Amino acid sequence: MSDVNNYKYVIVGGGMVAGYAIKGIRQNDPNGSILVISREADVPYERPALTKKLWLDTEFTEEDIKIGAENYPNVTFKFNTTVNKINRQYKTIMLTNNPIIHYEQLLLATGSEPRSIKGPADSHVLVFRKWSDYRKLRKFSGKNKNIVIIGGGYIGTELASSLTQNHTRVTIIFPEKNLGEGKFPKDIRAEYEATFKKNGVEILSGQLVQSYQRQGEHLIVVTKDGSKIIANTIIIGLGVTPRIKLAQDSKLILADGGVKVNKYLQTSDPSIWSAGDIASYPDQILGRQRIEHVDHARFSGELVGQNMAGAHLAYKHTPYFYSMIFDISWQAVGNINPAFQSVFDKRKHGSIIYFLDKAKLVGILIWNVSVNLDDVRSLLANPPVNSNDLVGSIKEE
Repeated sequence: MSDVNNYKYVIVGGGMVAGYAIKGIRQNDPNGSILVISREADVPYERPALTKKLWLDTEFTEEDIKIGAENYPNVTFKFNTTVNKINRQYKTIMLTNNPIIHYEQLLLATGSEPRSIKGPADSHVLVFRKWSDYRKLRKFSGKNKNIVIIGGGYIGTELASSLTQNHTRVTIIFPEKNLGEGKFPKDIRAEYEATFKKNGVEILSGQLVQSYQRQGEHLIVVTKDGSKIIANTIIIGLGVTPRIKLAQDSKLILADGGVKVNKYLQTSDPSIWSAGDIASYPDQILGRQRIEHVDHARFSGELVGQNMAGAHLAYKHTPYFYSMIFDISWQAVGNINPAFQSVFDKRKHGSIIYFLDKAKLVGILIWNVSVNLDDVRSLLANPPVNSNDLVGSIKEE
């Protein structure tokens, strides 16, 4: 086999995990050859900025979102490329156009596939996920343009907030009765939804979108009850599905709808590793988890890179979730399912909410309060025996 197709490290997926994994590899191995195979056309970048900082901070530019993986020595990128097959026996992978690549260590960081909706392909319909989507949306927004966002999750709510603050008229459509239903407790939801309305976002709740169509200059969103909403641009933010087909076809052991890894982020094949969205890993505080969020992508990415290069470090970071919407900033660690019993700890400017499953503390939501997240993690690791002692247990910064 020629040297050209031999790499010490091969990374499948070109997102944030890949960017941080390269940093991790280079901490332990300064020049072993690295190949990144990405379905995207850009080097690894910080994804959260696409819905938040790039819209709200005039000092922050597109150049600032790059992770910097491309600046390390001996790193090769294959963009707009898909891996079709892994041959574990021979440690090879096959790409779309059939070249075969040999690896010593393989990282599966395939991330997630955004869900879509019925309708014709149209440059003004964005399943918002990539840097290229941000570039298009920049051109399509502002000047009082009408943008319809389908879905009330992270992407939908963050873009609704950012676009509104950039002179765009926004309508957000979702099937739940309230914004944040299934995500936040009732008292919080009321404040959350009111903030959007106060800032001029039109909210269409309890509406299931069936499809969309193009009509001359406009796009028409059609809901299940037959209502039609006119838009210049449609953003689809209906959540994601982990991309695990490659792992499945390779007969790697799966768990939680993802790829099962040990505490070193190693799969059932010792030469194959996984991190980020698709990895089901043993969290030292919360038990086995599969987490689709940026904090996890960064930390698991860097650690898996170190381990691929021989570090043998256990993943001890318990990730947190966060979002910023208008003047609301929230963070959470653990499981904040509103169906669980919740204990409210009201503070001057916000609240800390503790979530109990069968009297066991399983998650903490920090709402407009500034705290040290390590205090939150230690409380989850060592909760008080009596749940009444939770109130006041986390100090503000």
